[in-house]
Amino acid sequence: MKHSASTVARVVTPPGDLWLAQRVEALLRRLPPAAGAPVSIVPVPELRDRHGAAHAGSFLRQRHMLIACTRAEFPRVFVHEWFHFVWLRAGNPLRRDFEALLAAERRAGARGELGWSAEWRKRALTAQEVRVRSRRWREYCCESFCDTAAWLYAGAAKHAEFTLAPRFRRRRQAWFAQNIAGKRLSI
Repeated sequence: MKHSASTVARVVTPPGDLWLAQRVEALLRRLPPAAGAPVSIVPVPELRDRHGAAHAGSFLRQRHMLIACTRAEFPRVFVHEWFHFVWLRAGNPLRRDFEALLAAERRAGARGELGWSAEWRKRALTAQEVRVRSRRWREYCCESFCDTAAWLYAGAAKHAEFTLAPRFRRRRQAWFAQNIAGKRLSI
């Protein structure tokens, strides 16, 4: 389906923040094309959620991101947050397919993740929570999806938070190649 230029997703950065505008533009060129209403970025000096300090937080329905990270971390954090918008509109079949990939990793004994937001949730999961698809399991799946996207698209070849074994990384990369790359995403 063709989208008009007016539906191509864009990011609104604060007026006068040339560095942020240029960085976002460069990152968007690395990502699969997306359609949807604009998303605004609001830099903040610090951010906390119910779990403690956070690099960012997205308000999906209000269509904005709060960002509180260093410039070095910005690409990974931005891509992660962008993919929260993708996850929201991905639809149940795609989300369930990614869940199946993660469940297969779990059965295979995979440890580690591609970002701390997914890893701490993964560590805290019980077998029962996975079996019944609890809210905690679904939150882990979302965070894992977003961390995987950040690993793939942010341009960081190495990071201390990339702890998932290479064989599982290759499976996720193949899943994204089949289901995400080259497709127009809805955000």
